[in-house]
Amino acid sequence: MPTASPGVARTRPVKCNRLYPKGSPMACTRMFDCSCRVIAIFCAASLLTLSTAQATPQVNSAPPANREHESMDMDMSMPDHWSSGPEQRAAFKDKKESEFNHHLAGFLVVLAGLFLVGEGRLRQNWPWTRFAWPACFLVCGVFLLVFSDTELWPFGPQNWWYGLTHNPEDLQHKAFAAILLALGAIEIERARGVLRTAWAAWVFPALAAVGSVMLLFHEHHGGAHSIDHMAVMSHIKGEHLNFAITGGSVGLVKGLSEMRTRWQSILIKCWPLLLIVLGVLLMRYSE
Repeated sequence: MPTASPGVARTRPVKCNRLYPKGSPMACTRMFDCSCRVIAIFCAASLLTLSTAQATPQVNSAPPANREHESMDMDMSMPDHWSSGPEQRAAFKDKKESEFNHHLAGFLVVLAGLFLVGEGRLRQNWPWTRFAWPACFLVCGVFLLVFSDTELWPFGPQNWWYGLTHNPEDLQHKAFAAILLALGAIEIERARGVLRTAWAAWVFPALAAVGSVMLLFHEHHGGAHSIDHMAVMSHIKGEHLNFAITGGSVGLVKGLSEMRTRWQSILIKCWPLLLIVLGVLLMRYSE
């Protein structure tokens, strides 16, 4: 029977069925990376599903004769100045302004989400980047407050009091701007370490929920004067419904990430991805 030579330590065989011991930092990192990939794939699939649903045209089930008759009735009942002239040019101008506002807001929201995703690494080299994502909300709020309704002073003849008391759409736009400004200001104070109260952590989820509910009742008259205004308004409502669902999800996951649970580290990385999805939806907005 062979014996080990003196002075030589006997080595035990290494098990290769486990690369990293359970509970080690490498195992946790690997599991977290896999979770982030799954979340990213889910967000991409959700975005593709929403975009496909929006791009699918609605087929009218009415017979051709009835559709032609309905089209003739609509053309006869529609005033001539709606189909051409200053009214049409004004409607086209409002449409372009509304789309640009949504696209710019979406770009800033995507930028805020990217700052949040890379916040850990960015802070190591540039500590000031912790203020970057709340600053995106502040810029978006200021832009929406000033440029969302150009019929108001200083761009148009209407004063703010008349516009806010006679046009619900103007009032809602300014309310959205106030929400963005409040979010940006409070999150900057939290990043500075000045605001450490418990209620400050729940301002973002609460305001996100309020904004999402407001989107469900948002009055938008951008396509009211177009020929197929019913289809256009239905399309706009569908897009705002997507904004409300995604924005509500952002607020919910952000609120859960403030709670000390075993999933907190994953939720902290998840809500910025949902924020990016919301920004992409805003950038794809059309009327």
